[in-house]
Amino acid sequence: MSCPGRAGLFMTAQQLILRQRAKLLSALCCSGSSEGLESVLDLLLAWGVLVWEDYQSILLPGSWALRASTRELLDLVYAKGDEACGLLLAAFKQVLPDAQKAGINFGNGCFADLEDTMEDKKELSSKAIQTLQSDRPSLIRKLRDSIEGALEVLLDAGSFTPLDCDAVQLPVYTPSQQVTNCTKTTDNECLWYQKKLQSSVSAQSHFLSTNGGTSSLSLDDIYIDGQLELVQVSSESQPQCRAMGLEDVVGLLGTLNQEADTVLISGEAGSGKSTLLQRLHLLWARGAAIREFLLLFPFSCRRLSSEQRELSLRELLFLHCCWPDRDQDQLFQFILDNPHLILFTFDGLDELKQCFSDSEQRHCCPTRCVPIPTLIFNLLQGSLMKGVKKVVTSRPDVVGPALRRYLRKEVLLKGFSPNGIKCFVRKHHCDPNVANRVLDSLQNNTALKGLCHIPVFCWIVSKCYKELLGCGDREGCPQTITDVYLMMLQHFFQCRDSPRKSLGIGWLHEYKDTALHLGQLAMEGIKDSCYTFPGTELQKFGVTEEDIGMGFLIHSKHLSSFHNCIHYEFLHVTMQCFFAALYIVLNNNLNRSTIPKIFQPKDRQLQPPLHRACLRHCLNGQEEALKELAMASENPNIQITATFVSGLLSHRHRSLLLPSCPGPTLDRKSKQVVKSLSKGMHKHFKSIPQPVEEEKKSMHAMPDFVWLIKCIYEMQDSSIAKDTMAKLEVEHLKLTYCNIGPVECTALAYVLQHLRNPVGLQLDYNSMGDVGVEQLLPCLHVCHSLYLRNNNISDEVIGTLVEKGIQCESFQKIALFNNKLTDACTHHLAHLLKMKQNFRSLRLGNNYITAEGAEQLAEGLRLNISLQFLGLWGNMIGDRGTKAIANALKNSQTLVWLSLVDNGVSSEGACALAPLIKNSTLEELWLTQNCITRAGVEFIIQALKSNTSVKAVWLRGNELSPEEIEDLAQQEPRLIF
Repeated sequence: MSCPGRAGLFMTAQQLILRQRAKLLSALCCSGSSEGLESVLDLLLAWGVLVWEDYQSILLPGSWALRASTRELLDLVYAKGDEACGLLLAAFKQVLPDAQKAGINFGNGCFADLEDTMEDKKELSSKAIQTLQSDRPSLIRKLRDSIEGALEVLLDAGSFTPLDCDAVQLPVYTPSQQVTNCTKTTDNECLWYQKKLQSSVSAQSHFLSTNGGTSSLSLDDIYIDGQLELVQVSSESQPQCRAMGLEDVVGLLGTLNQEADTVLISGEAGSGKSTLLQRLHLLWARGAAIREFLLLFPFSCRRLSSEQRELSLRELLFLHCCWPDRDQDQLFQFILDNPHLILFTFDGLDELKQCFSDSEQRHCCPTRCVPIPTLIFNLLQGSLMKGVKKVVTSRPDVVGPALRRYLRKEVLLKGFSPNGIKCFVRKHHCDPNVANRVLDSLQNNTALKGLCHIPVFCWIVSKCYKELLGCGDREGCPQTITDVYLMMLQHFFQCRDSPRKSLGIGWLHEYKDTALHLGQLAMEGIKDSCYTFPGTELQKFGVTEEDIGMGFLIHSKHLSSFHNCIHYEFLHVTMQCFFAALYIVLNNNLNRSTIPKIFQPKDRQLQPPLHRACLRHCLNGQEEALKELAMASENPNIQITATFVSGLLSHRHRSLLLPSCPGPTLDRKSKQVVKSLSKGMHKHFKSIPQPVEEEKKSMHAMPDFVWLIKCIYEMQDSSIAKDTMAKLEVEHLKLTYCNIGPVECTALAYVLQHLRNPVGLQLDYNSMGDVGVEQLLPCLHVCHSLYLRNNNISDEVIGTLVEKGIQCESFQKIALFNNKLTDACTHHLAHLLKMKQNFRSLRLGNNYITAEGAEQLAEGLRLNISLQFLGLWGNMIGDRGTKAIANALKNSQTLVWLSLVDNGVSSEGACALAPLIKNSTLEELWLTQNCITRAGVEFIIQALKSNTSVKAVWLRGNELSPEEIEDLAQQEPRLIF
């Protein structure tokens, strides 16, 4: 006998609401009348699920609000728990016509006897007000055609005034439609303003500017979905990454803090955060997504940073988004009264010049003027306009605890999947032959393929395809981020000069002045966290019309019209960082302290705002010192600039730079970079604690460690990597939660392959994917253990990983739990077990392996003589798979630990495990969260009598009564319940 799979288990009422959300919404709203919604609300109010405040906040006037009100109801009741959800399903069942009930699961009927429940409630109190509430549904039905008579009685009794009667007696049929003519006017004004706002948002979102704004790409023609994941906390307090769609960003999925209203979309520079938000805006403007929001107000933090004035909320909405031509007061009041119908988006929170802190001024008045950062912070944390949904984009490390505590959820944007890269390249090139050649080039260059996981790099590679295809052998192909941006630089100069004329070997020297002009502008901007520049600023740094015409700067139309003067910005912030790096390398008069400063570790930097304010007072207005202080402040773009500096000073680019910069100067700057990297790494190595007795010496990487590794990779000098790794003496290297994707994996493999002794490499909870695993393979020979939990790894890469692992003598352990593995990969893993007779640990928990996969795995287990640890918890192998595993391992003389937790194992499977328990070297067996009955446990007890080496058999969460548990525990103390 076997127990049902997890998919067949009984779902709670909350799960039913979540799974059937679209069906419930459609069933209640399909008629276009609010009658059904009102009836459901009346029932919920009568049953005590809703209070009056809930009722009034949900039931909004106007036909446009029906679906939004229903969504609000579903969200509100979902948050109230399982019992409330059960009553909601019961209300739906009672109200919906039979035709609309088809296909909807209303639960197990535990709320069917509601009449008895309501009678019990009525007995608790006989107060009139409670009677009105509990009998509300029947009263409404009876009074529907007798409202005038009821009002006359109330008027005669003195309970109502004539004004009260006027407020009720309107030419409508349902109670929720008893609204004032003023509200009708507001409704019409909102609809009119919505159309204007949609038109404005659509115009702003439809195109992506390229080549200095002289050309543009339609978002529809080029947009490809990035990989979106959210982090959820399970009952074991372990984060679980879960894939999601675009509309889920503002939906219920993944909500961690019900009281908060702000959703954070985090991702590295170039991962597509702004484009994703632009896509969301465009879909809303077309009515194709997030239609529950009547008004959407998009904000750019880059543009808001240029706002010097103090603003009120009203000015922020209407000046920076869309100006209402009439009835502004009524419209603003509607926004204040209906926050749940409004969505704010803030793009690029990391580009605000001020960090948020707990000492930030609290502000809750929508009409009082305050500085922009204060206004934004209070909106995000909910002091101002509580109830308005906010979506914010930022780089991960920039959002500190002061703001993070106010997040409803965090969504991670992880760039393109391998299929996403293919789709993007094919969309970018109309000629399929060109697209195929570009994709072939990427397939033959794994480092470049890893870079294209970041959308901005993929765009550059696609745009510069002629330069890419003309690179020839692998030595000349782009390997690093710096290589890609130099290729882009060459492409832009080539297009400006003459598409038919090839640039000579000294092409950079020919355009040195342009590089220096734009580079100084970029550098000063990064120092001051400034990303938009008025025309006067360009003149200050000698940027000419010819320089602008190169295409690296685009015209910021919004800022230009707002400030009545032309403003510019770089095509992308990474391009600004690249030009800043060019300025540092090409400027022969650069201050010698500049390069050491940009490599300064974050923890030695002064934290704003207190220290900066104190130092500003001490420095007494010394501008140069203040600029250096700004350089030392926490600014992620400084790190990107430093990465480009490392790449530009690589020996592989020396011949390109020599005509523009003397050899001795390049040597000095290169030595400064090497010294800075060595100093930074030494600091990390010094932080390694001495190991506790009987524990391995390990290092948990600090945030800057991966960045320094990337800088070493950019230099492409193996001697630097060797010298660095010669100083690292650990047995375990922990790099969890470090935002490691394919780009970082390439750099890690390049450096870590020079380790003197094998290590355990822990990369749990990152964004490696299949491409990242491929990039990591060059260092597999120095890994005795590899931990890859929660990395979005699929079956496709397992064969390649196994093939490499078999060749690596030291490789003995792998953990792949919480990924996307299925039966399709188990024959590869079986091959690994057959071929490597020193392999000790295989952990595959929380994947999608069934009995078929377990049987394939058993073929390898049967021939392996070294495996000690096997983890298959949270799969779906059932009794059939358990039998296969047990038979394969029953005579093992090495196995000490086996986990089959949550696998649908019944007493039949427990019986099959008895010979394994009886004869093997097993010490721990985990069988919690299965379907084992007393009969199955008795098989286990009998087997335990023959094996004293077993220390514990875990059986919590099986089909045993408290009495059975007590009795069985007395029979065998090694059973853990």
